[in-house]
Amino acid sequence: METPMTEKAGASGLIFNEPLLWEKGKKGRRAMSVPAHDVGKAKLPEELLGEKIDFPDLSEVDVVRHYTRLSQWNFGVDSGMYPLGSCTMKYNPKINEKIAATPEIAAAHPMLDDILVQGTLKILYDLQNYLAAITGLPAVSLQPAAGAHGELTGMLIFAAYHRSRNSKRTKILIPDTAHGTNPASAALCGYKPVPIKSSVNGIIDPELVAEKMDDETAGIMITNPNTLGLFETNIREVAEIVHARGGLVYGDGANMNAVMGIIDAGKCGVDVMHLNLHKTFSTPHGGGGPGAGPVCVTEELAPFLPVPRVVADGEGYRLDFDAPESVGRVHAFHGNFGVLVKAWSYILSMGGRNLKKASQYAVLSAAYIKEQLRDTLTLAYDRSCMHECVFSDKSLQKYGVSTLDLAKRLIDYGYHPPTIYFPLVVAGAIMIEPTETECKEDIDQFIQAVKDIVKEAHENPDLLHNAPMVTKLKRLDETRAARRPCLRG
Repeated sequence: METPMTEKAGASGLIFNEPLLWEKGKKGRRAMSVPAHDVGKAKLPEELLGEKIDFPDLSEVDVVRHYTRLSQWNFGVDSGMYPLGSCTMKYNPKINEKIAATPEIAAAHPMLDDILVQGTLKILYDLQNYLAAITGLPAVSLQPAAGAHGELTGMLIFAAYHRSRNSKRTKILIPDTAHGTNPASAALCGYKPVPIKSSVNGIIDPELVAEKMDDETAGIMITNPNTLGLFETNIREVAEIVHARGGLVYGDGANMNAVMGIIDAGKCGVDVMHLNLHKTFSTPHGGGGPGAGPVCVTEELAPFLPVPRVVADGEGYRLDFDAPESVGRVHAFHGNFGVLVKAWSYILSMGGRNLKKASQYAVLSAAYIKEQLRDTLTLAYDRSCMHECVFSDKSLQKYGVSTLDLAKRLIDYGYHPPTIYFPLVVAGAIMIEPTETECKEDIDQFIQAVKDIVKEAHENPDLLHNAPMVTKLKRLDETRAARRPCLRG
């Protein structure tokens, strides 16, 4: 007999304060004993800079407790459910970390001759082939360091392609349901972003694309599934319209976690696609990196990919720099190698069948939340969703409660809030992505928390206005906090 989980994920309790290290330290404390040495005295930075630098004196226990307490303030995917929509905060299997930390892999110097790093080159070569098979796009560069960097690389490839055909293109079509970094990536390459309004169904209208697509337009950037969590069912028709005018189709692969093993991007008409390895392939997410955003392209666009790429010949594996039409390097050496190893490990440990199953479970989890909360919150689009579902605060507004209030109250219940106020096409958006790694019991607990908070909104809206209440700091002035952050603990 199943026992339902009735308790909240979060609870109030002991929360440590932590002063700045300069306040914590006392003269004379040491965390280690330095042995006698015969190295000559060097100038301190303060002597070089001409100003005094105050380094705190700390004991070992001071240092350990400081970083332990800071880690306890942090919330991550290892702590609990992290339902950020459009970010795919899925669990990172620890076997990937173990493989990436293998000394023979982690300690390989990137400037060694190819013959001395055949094993690491094989990892890169195999990963290129795995990503090509998963996307249906045969040529791959592993260099880009993140999703937006992959987008930028894709736009550089667009520009190089059109230059090679002596075709001057100045614009890019970008649907309003594309990821927010798409316009910036296009603009960085000198293109003018042209917005395309989505239809009443939340997807691209081919007629609008045909109306905007002209001989000065380099192509279109499509996020599929889009940021509403909906599959762009008109993708082939849109691609045909763009290709007919000499343009290219960019596929933002950030939401690949919903369709991995199910769709073939190449057959959908996509010419260039980046993949966020931290979203779909379980490498760590956030914290400023490092990340990886490989780019996959059609055979026709392969000559423009960044160099070097790993190729295989009769003598083994080597780095190939012979690509005169290449956009050049976009990252030092071969990309963030340790991150690539983690994705390679994930793909091998899952296998094709289970990668597809991961997508299916991600969609199932989101669809389950959508159905369970359809009478609790307002659905933005009452259609079959993919890996994420989007609600709004429309039904809460009559109680004076907003999306922000709901998000802040979720913190009291022990949950990192979902993405809010994005996508911009939905007023008061609440975007939830549970991923495939959460079990039904944990998802049910999250659903119940949302239902309890909505009930509170009806009965005592001030409770939500003052949330969060059991955290170390209460509700902040977020604009001021972003502009004038205070790092004191």
